[in-house]
Amino acid sequence: MAAHGRLVPGRLWSGVPRLPPLWKGGAVDADSRTRAAIEEHWRASERGNAEAEHVIYATDAILDYPQSGERFRGRATISAQRGEHPADRHFTVRRITGHANLWVSECVITYDGAPSYSVSIMEFADQHVVHETQYFAEPFGAPAWRAALAEPMPGRTITEA
Repeated sequence: MAAHGRLVPGRLWSGVPRLPPLWKGGAVDADSRTRAAIEEHWRASERGNAEAEHVIYATDAILDYPQSGERFRGRATISAQRGEHPADRHFTVRRITGHANLWVSECVITYDGAPSYSVSIMEFADQHVVHETQYFAEPFGAPAWRAALAEPMPGRTITEA
């Protein structure tokens, strides 16, 4: 058994078992449907299928880009601003996690061959995204002073500064 407070597969925290799956039609099924919708959103983004990419959004959804201060209001506006993007874009989903009305996707979005790391925070109501906040970060090299402390992430190599 793991030390107190450590995450153990199959348990929330050591010594605290997971709750049993909820009844059919309950939160577990809703989470599965939401996850499937998010996965399809990212697949459609990769395919360049704008209609399928944006069906996840409520008609009055809001998309925020805090780094630039921009807010896009409404599914049609969100779709239009993405459709106008001049770069060749590709999407690789690294992880999707969430529950109920709050979901987070970690992605690598490649613009004309240059990767940008993205975190997408989606808030849901009535099975649609009502508010999404996206953060973007450029890759950076790891400083030498951390080399003895760091290990590579799965499937990655450490880039030196």
